[in-house]
Amino acid sequence: MTTDARPRILVLNQYYWPGVEATAHLLSQLCEALAEDYDVTVVTGHLHGLDLPTEEERNGVRILRVRSTAYERSQLHLRAANYASYLGDTVVTALRGERPALVLCMTDPPVVGDIGLLVARRFGAPLLVISQDVFPEIAERVKRLEHPLVVGALRRLVGLYLRRADRVVAIGETMKLRLVQKGAPAGRIEVIPNWVDTAELAPQPRRNAWSHEQGVDDTFVVMHSGNIGHAQDLDTLVRAAAFLRDLDRLQIMVIGFGARHGELTRLAQRLEVTSTVRFLGYQPRDRLSLSLASADLHYVGLARGLSGFVVPSRLYGILAVARPVLVSADADSETVALVEEAGCGIVVQPGRPALVAGVIRDAVEGRLSLEGMGERGRAWVEREADREVAFDRYRRVVADVVSSSSR
Repeated sequence: MTTDARPRILVLNQYYWPGVEATAHLLSQLCEALAEDYDVTVVTGHLHGLDLPTEEERNGVRILRVRSTAYERSQLHLRAANYASYLGDTVVTALRGERPALVLCMTDPPVVGDIGLLVARRFGAPLLVISQDVFPEIAERVKRLEHPLVVGALRRLVGLYLRRADRVVAIGETMKLRLVQKGAPAGRIEVIPNWVDTAELAPQPRRNAWSHEQGVDDTFVVMHSGNIGHAQDLDTLVRAAAFLRDLDRLQIMVIGFGARHGELTRLAQRLEVTSTVRFLGYQPRDRLSLSLASADLHYVGLARGLSGFVVPSRLYGILAVARPVLVSADADSETVALVEEAGCGIVVQPGRPALVAGVIRDAVEGRLSLEGMGERGRAWVEREADREVAFDRYRRVVADVVSSSSR
């Protein structure tokens, strides 16, 4: 079959390669996998601090970058400007293109599904939405959005495409329940967790080139690696350090960037724990195995009340390098269910610094079998969350939606 005869998939999401966002990385891998069987075009936005071409091809995927602003996103009004400029030009670009066999959207920005619905209806094509979080509820719960008119409008917009999409992918079972509550028909929802490349992220020695460069070979490292935002409950981790001042060997490393980076660094200064808590920027992806493996224990936090509205997919990378986790999250979250099923870590209630400190103290003083937890986590992720497992599931869903539409 020639390339021209292959079904065309039109993908809409503000972030794509080479963005550091989780959605950018995941979507790039998924599109490249789908490009083996489909003609894939991605309409995405520009990235802060990068001068990128408006059109290019990478690993079989055609990438179109619309005229969008690329302000730094820590301030809500600047993020809104990025969203608005991206959505406006995406409508024009998508409607000018050829008819797709499928329109596929992630949820960044949260209302991009409405643009996808408009384009899909214009061309008589099906719509597939991959829900990475549940909006605007997540923004309400972390108090990023509180104006009732804005919240109400966003709730209606998100509900519109959830009700009318031909298929919705939720990345967890609790998220599926949230989406049903928002009006998505249960029969149209597929649960496909996010994934990790277990060949790219593989177990490494605890003491390695990265840990040596950072001077943590002889310390006990507790690490958060990922977004530093409102959902990650990182206040609890920083406050836990105040209970652990006597542990000279302890180093808490907070790696990444996000909307709450400044607040958390100031919190560490106020609590006088800057000798214990250390902040670093995002690490290069080709060194991620080494940086993740340099921790004795990883912290994965999810703020109270967010279970099902967001799923911390960074957990998969931690498990891939065979490291144990300390999870601070509600009992009904996907993260807690995974950790309890795999036996790969310790779970505490969210927002409880003293409990987090107690687990860290037990780990530092050798009262926990961390190595066994790490090995069980690696085995689980190879079996359940490797990229090829997820891609096979997506291929089946995409083929079913496209063939159903053709019939």
